Amino acid sequence: MIELHLPWIELAVFASLLGAVFAARGRDPDVSRQWALVFSGVALALILAGWHDFITPATEGSYRLKSLAEVVLGRELLAIDEVNAPLLPLTALIFLLTAAATPHVKLRLFSFASALVSEATVLATFASREPWLIIGLLGVGVVPVLLELRARRKPTRVFALHMGLFIGLLTAGWAILEAGGHNGDYAGFGLVLLIVAVFIRSGIVPVHCWITDLFEHSSFGTALQFVAPMPGAYAALRLVLPIAPDWVMRTIGIAALVTALYAAGMVLVQREARRFFCYLFLSHSALVLVGMDTIMDTMDASIRPVGLTGGLCVWLSLALSLSGLGLTLRALEARHGRLSLITFHGLGENTPTLAVCFLLTGLASVGFPGTFGFLGSELLVDGAVQAYYAYIGIAVVVAAALNGIAMMRTYFMLFTGTRHVSSVPLATRGRERFAVLTFALLILGGGMLPQPMVDTCLRAATSIIEERRGNQLPAVVVVEETEPGEIDLATE
Repeated sequence: MIELHLPWIELAVFASLLGAVFAARGRDPDVSRQWALVFSGVALALILAGWHDFITPATEGSYRLKSLAEVVLGRELLAIDEVNAPLLPLTALIFLLTAAATPHVKLRLFSFASALVSEATVLATFASREPWLIIGLLGVGVVPVLLELRARRKPTRVFALHMGLFIGLLTAGWAILEAGGHNGDYAGFGLVLLIVAVFIRSGIVPVHCWITDLFEHSSFGTALQFVAPMPGAYAALRLVLPIAPDWVMRTIGIAALVTALYAAGMVLVQREARRFFCYLFLSHSALVLVGMDTIMDTMDASIRPVGLTGGLCVWLSLALSLSGLGLTLRALEARHGRLSLITFHGLGENTPTLAVCFLLTGLASVGFPGTFGFLGSELLVDGAVQAYYAYIGIAVVVAAALNGIAMMRTYFMLFTGTRHVSSVPLATRGRERFAVLTFALLILGGGMLPQPMVDTCLRAATSIIEERRGNQLPAVVVVEETEPGEIDLATE
């Protein structure tokens, strides 16, 4: 039997772009959503087919169709490997469920064409390994959000300033490293520019205010799709992690840990639901960078990538759980407007499905036992203790505990405490129930059967560490003459 292997990633990107054309031509928002659902579903199916090709060994007689980039440039630009294999289908699923769960009252506020363009850009970014292509795609990904803010006549200065600085520093930093080499005279300066760029895109304190500004002025769905896949972490994974010395990783880890604790404290005092979600996301996403910092001294072959494996597991679980939490808040806002956390709302009786989804996704984000993020959080704490000292692991646990307290407080404020009387039906619709059940199935299924996720993340972590070892400076052999005719070998 002849097996045909197609360029699945390119086809998924082209499907998303084609869907954007059809969605933009539709004058009726319902028609635009239908096109978005069709082409987002096709993109997800193509990504899953590509993942199947990647994990299935090729058999004799199989035929592989070249991609467009291979035909034109002679090399493949978009490909699935150990690192991006789980990220690509998860990203496609987030975009699909965001379109499916869009409430009817928000159809005219949410651009499905821009969402499909953003999906194509993020998929291409995660499938890229070429540094300049990653930088270019990260810049392109900013454009749809900026255009939406301008179309809604909302302030763009904060967002444009931070994203412009992010792209500028990323470009300048990599240009310096490429011109002088990874170990050149100005390599340290180039790495500093890359670090600052990653900090901006990841929302590390004190350059985090653009995220709260974005959620304040843009539609919830657009802001969620822009931050949930965590492209900043991917930029660190591809551009910084393979070549950075230990002092760079230590800087990233300390800044991320400070951000996790600071944001966890801010979550406790928020008075509005959107800002609660922003700081909850900032605190949890910073822990992914903490996991990346646990691979110092990787020239030692005995090091086990426990912390990095945990960080990658946390990345996947957070992208899933926080997307579900964000879509739940979005559905509540469609029924009640912006939600205050000063008084009790008592919405649980009217929307029990959303209450269950909020509680489940919130508990999964803090690593509650039995959910998708539990084992990843445990591995992250274990890796942090091994790489540093016990108090670092304690700090990670404290951040998660504060987030858990804030999440439960918000749940009680939104869904309990009083009776909410409404003259219109507030029950969830079919598409919303589909999104809720999908998130619940993945969160609980991943919690009950975590081994496939852990194995996938372990392979990715091992691949990253091997690449990092290959980029480290080799030992220098110095020949010292001791006696005439005798030599001594010393290694520096």
